[in-house]
Amino acid sequence: MNLKMLGSIAIVAGTAIGGGMLALPLATAALGIMPAILLLVVIWGLSAYTSLLMLEINLRTGVGDNVHAITGKTLGKVGQLIQGGSFLSLLFALTMVYLMGGSSLLESRLEPLLGVDLNNQVSVLLFTLVFGGFIAVGVSWIDKVSRVLFTAMIVLLVLVVAFLLPEVNLVASLSNFSANVAEGDKLDQLWLAAIPVVFTSFGFHVCIATIVRYLDGDAVSLRKVLLIGSTIPLVCYILWILVTLGTLGGETVNGFAGSLPALVNALQGVANSAIVSQFIDLFANLALVTSFLGVTMSLFDYVAELTRAKDDKAGRAKTWIITFVPPLLCALYYPDGFFQVLGFAAIPLVVMIIFLPIVMALKLRKQQLGGYEVCGGKLALAIAGLLGLLIVVAQLMVALS
Repeated sequence: MNLKMLGSIAIVAGTAIGGGMLALPLATAALGIMPAILLLVVIWGLSAYTSLLMLEINLRTGVGDNVHAITGKTLGKVGQLIQGGSFLSLLFALTMVYLMGGSSLLESRLEPLLGVDLNNQVSVLLFTLVFGGFIAVGVSWIDKVSRVLFTAMIVLLVLVVAFLLPEVNLVASLSNFSANVAEGDKLDQLWLAAIPVVFTSFGFHVCIATIVRYLDGDAVSLRKVLLIGSTIPLVCYILWILVTLGTLGGETVNGFAGSLPALVNALQGVANSAIVSQFIDLFANLALVTSFLGVTMSLFDYVAELTRAKDDKAGRAKTWIITFVPPLLCALYYPDGFFQVLGFAAIPLVVMIIFLPIVMALKLRKQQLGGYEVCGGKLALAIAGLLGLLIVVAQLMVALS
């Protein structure tokens, strides 16, 4: 496995592990550990399958094309408009989520560390300028940065889990199928709210077209990258759910009302160690930054293709402004929407990585073009479509209630 493959795996896994990692305990606190893990496994299976489906479509339509061009070739202008609207809605929403989450952690950490009292808007601007600046330099640099940050994040996760896992009563935690935080209709609502957030936590698909181009369409390598890159988040999420819900308890985590700093501070209190507290703080920040880089890299590439911007300083500056200004404005004036926006992002994500790929795959398979094809046939496509519909219905019911 060469360095480009390792870097691609880091981009895929790093894109998934971010806001999702930190939001999962907040979303699943009332469900109990075993139901939460079961939900994770089901959503992971769906995400892994749809990523391979998108790989199949990408390889058959042309290596180097982005999602917009691929959809245009297979579904025409109407499909392109649906895909474009979904793609932009998703990536702008996720960028907004990571700006809000990153800035809230930055704000809570810089004040005690440097004695600087930052308000939320200054924190959002600072986070955007510092970490958004990496996006303007191109995918090869993001690859290198992602390798370093992702490796550091995984090392810190292992250390945090190693320190906190002894505090977890595994037998009691795994046998607890309900956190007794809610019951009846309220518990049903919490289940419905958890499903879109968990699904969005595996939303690494936005970088597939870029990775296909980066690895020159090597189907064998790309299949390994997507399967390994999607499995790493699953393992990390399961361990994270164990140490957060297993140490703090579902009722406590549910009481944080979606606050990331509150979750991080509570875990630091459990650790009862200055060094481990620093590990937890650094891990939370790296989780957001790696995901932020993967998502905004894909958005930057898509905007550049859509606007046909030149690959020079002026062109990249224009693309950067279009990429970051809309989510930045939303983050500045809607600073407390981290958890809610992450759930709403599931709807365009379902359209983009489930509904449209199913239609495109059916159309391309009729042409018998040969090459790579994901297994499962029409049955797998039908199951994926039904699960996608369930996710959309769950988010709509939560919104309407």
